[in-house]
Amino acid sequence: MITSPDTLSPAAPDANIKSILEWLALAHGRTGSDDADQLYRQLLLLREAPVPNSQRLKLLDLLFGQAERVANGELPRLNEVSLPISRKQRQRVRILLDVLETLTQDYFNTLAELFDPEGPSSSRVPHTSLRRAMHTIGWQVRITHLIAAPPSPGLWQVLHSAFFTARRLGLEDFPGPQGTPSIRQIYTGILLAAAAQPASFSPPELEFINKFISDCIPPIDLLESPPLDSGGIFWVDLDKDFPAHALIRRIPTPDARVLYFSCDAIAEIALKQRTALLQGIPAETLGLPPFADTSVGPSTLLRLNRLWGHPSKRRFSRRRQSYRANLCSGLGNLWHLMKSRQTPTELSEWMITNESPDGFSLMHMSGQTQYLRVGDIVALQALGDHSEVTPTWHVCIIRWAVSENPEHIELGLQILAPRATAVEITHTYALESSNIAALILPATPPLRPTQSLVVPAGLLRENTRRIIVLIEADNLEVREVQATSLDEQTSAIEIFSVLPDD
Repeated sequence: MITSPDTLSPAAPDANIKSILEWLALAHGRTGSDDADQLYRQLLLLREAPVPNSQRLKLLDLLFGQAERVANGELPRLNEVSLPISRKQRQRVRILLDVLETLTQDYFNTLAELFDPEGPSSSRVPHTSLRRAMHTIGWQVRITHLIAAPPSPGLWQVLHSAFFTARRLGLEDFPGPQGTPSIRQIYTGILLAAAAQPASFSPPELEFINKFISDCIPPIDLLESPPLDSGGIFWVDLDKDFPAHALIRRIPTPDARVLYFSCDAIAEIALKQRTALLQGIPAETLGLPPFADTSVGPSTLLRLNRLWGHPSKRRFSRRRQSYRANLCSGLGNLWHLMKSRQTPTELSEWMITNESPDGFSLMHMSGQTQYLRVGDIVALQALGDHSEVTPTWHVCIIRWAVSENPEHIELGLQILAPRATAVEITHTYALESSNIAALILPATPPLRPTQSLVVPAGLLRENTRRIIVLIEADNLEVREVQATSLDEQTSAIEIFSVLPDD
């Protein structure tokens, strides 16, 4: 519940309105996001002013424009944050989320009078208030995805309510001003972003996904029964505070008020765009942001195709646990760890909360976390009663991260191999260049029938031959290998299957 700050004193309605108008005049033409707290104060002043609904809406629309400016100024700041985000950054985000939440509530409150048959007539169309409420919800969802935090309680329920209200009034496909998205497109775009498992992507990947959805989303029907002949079927319960669920993972209850939709069309678009990028067509030509031209752009589109078009059930059940483990993160740190075989000093300690044959969920206990990134490679070593006879560093990849407050972060790890070998790589045609620190992972049939090579992202391509691998053990061993297939690609690392290059 939002409360007024202590410095906000009661004032006459005219004084409140005058203060808001003066602030709007000063804020006109500003850029950036440094005055979110001032904007929040104006919204609270407007709440206290008992003014006619028509006047309130005009002021809300002016304040909405400033909120749009502040949100667009803050979002780029969140692209490079480490998790959990700092207290200072979280305070900035909290104020902005309060602004957006207040706008959402106030736009909904104005709808009551628009629908009142005995109320004063208004030329205002409910469509405008609904659209703006949904935009503020969309910004809230987008921000929480970037900081890996859960949305505020009730946010999804408010979103479903806004869309259902628009649908009941026949306004869901009412075109937005100047060709902007309809309410249905705004709603399905927010659902698609959440269905893409945002906790498993880095902030730059999330911003690319958001842009891809806004530019490439095809018409998506929301139906009262599951669509036939569709693989990527999702559903929402309009009465529940949850995003969309994949039908293959969870089935709605018989009495639920459910809408179904298929993601097959946008999943197919993602796959076609990936194919075009791999054929050398520039992202700009395809109408994609520059991120698509990076080494990880095509792999992000492939993941979207699988998440939307081919959702799958969990392969293994989880077992609850409660034991501690050390974590070493980053390819460079792992290389030094595997090379020296000595316990590094810069470790963080975690509590394993559950595990399955292919991974772990863990909660941060102590140590630095500022270098953790979704998609990075880490090594995990169990402590205490769960430590192995021969201390083992299990090599894993960070699949997701969730942070609910500045002192708390949880990770999901997928196991890649029970060990790794530190190596250096170069090419036969570039022997004078600096060697690259990399890792060799052992074969783990049937998932990985050959050895794998872990390198920094963007270094190699599939079918690269004549890769010289230097292994320094008791003696210096030199191998020549070829990278046959790209098995894993993130913004931090790439993993190739390798074979001897004959």
